[in-house]
Amino acid sequence: MANNIPRNLDQAKLMINKFLQQKSSTGILLMLAAALALLIANTPLSVYYDLLISTEVAIKVGVLEIAKPLLLWINDGLMALFFLLVGLELKREFLVGELNQVRKIALPALGAVGGMAFPALVYLLFNAGDAYTVRGWAIPAATDIAFAMGILLLLGARVPSSLKVFLISLAIFDDIGAIAIIALFYTENISTIPVLIVAASLVVLFVMNRRGVNGIGMYLLVGVVMWVAMLKSGVHATLTGVLLAMFIPLRSKHEDDDLPSPLLTLESDLHKMVSYAILPMFAFANAGVDLRGVGLEQLLHPVPVGVALGLFVGKQLGVFGVCWIGVKLGLASLPTGMNWKGLYGVAVLSGVGFTMSLFIGSLAFQETVANRIFDERVGIIAGSLAAGLLGYFVIKSSLNTTTQEDKPLAQP
Repeated sequence: MANNIPRNLDQAKLMINKFLQQKSSTGILLMLAAALALLIANTPLSVYYDLLISTEVAIKVGVLEIAKPLLLWINDGLMALFFLLVGLELKREFLVGELNQVRKIALPALGAVGGMAFPALVYLLFNAGDAYTVRGWAIPAATDIAFAMGILLLLGARVPSSLKVFLISLAIFDDIGAIAIIALFYTENISTIPVLIVAASLVVLFVMNRRGVNGIGMYLLVGVVMWVAMLKSGVHATLTGVLLAMFIPLRSKHEDDDLPSPLLTLESDLHKMVSYAILPMFAFANAGVDLRGVGLEQLLHPVPVGVALGLFVGKQLGVFGVCWIGVKLGLASLPTGMNWKGLYGVAVLSGVGFTMSLFIGSLAFQETVANRIFDERVGIIAGSLAAGLLGYFVIKSSLNTTTQEDKPLAQP
């Protein structure tokens, strides 16, 4: 039996590597992490779960001290790396990717506008009369690209590339909107000195970029200083990641053309860490909703109802409706290989707002759940689950109506 242990370990490693190579693996890991958190939070083990995420972690250098619960280190610290990756992907797509031409961005840009406005309106229909709960208006406006793409890729190679590109492009514009919302609406009182340090950091990054500095470590060092200052300023610290990404050069400015791209190198280095560690940790730390003793009053509270319907109803109406109007008016056109049923399926799927919705929810309602008669996470999970299931089956059904991936389809 002892001789079989190495073979079993090798087989396990092969299975793990095969799983991680699948493009849907990130979404699956997020689902498992969220499910595990829900399971633990609704058992006697919940006391250990609460103890874990509330454990205080402190870093002190001289007079500078940062002391936060583990949950906030994940949400404010590790998620800054997630936003750094998002920023790198945004910059790459706009410079050399799918979004570097106007004709390519018209349809997803229109869909993103509708996909953010309509969910917010649905939420406000239920919460406009409450000055406190109205703060959550942006929670259903976000799309979780990892979850949504994970579900889409479960359908395999039959999914037209145009659907994948549209969903990715839609999520990119969605991320831009979410970043702007966080910066404009979810910041605390601004402290002058930290803001000046952030401004100085941006000047240093600009000079480094213009002088052709390619060392990623130098950019990250300035980024750490900027993150600490941003944390102390009142502006949400995760925005540091996006700002830093804008200065990472895509190409080396030296004469040696063989030097690797700093942006692409950093993006590649971050991708696995974010996908397989940071996002699952975030899902596990934020999805632990204790449903024991939850009654109709909590479930039917305007906040979870507004969030759930915003994600499930508002997203599909906004994305599909505005895209349809845009095509009818000649502002955009359906890409080759996409039919209206497939577009509707992606519109529904964009209602999976898990990660970004949880993140915005944590900013909107920072008090502990125990002090409220509602939990927005119930609405996020319910709305995302419903959108994911319906979107999957609609897209699966649309594939049966398309015989060729690149067959042009009639406009309405």
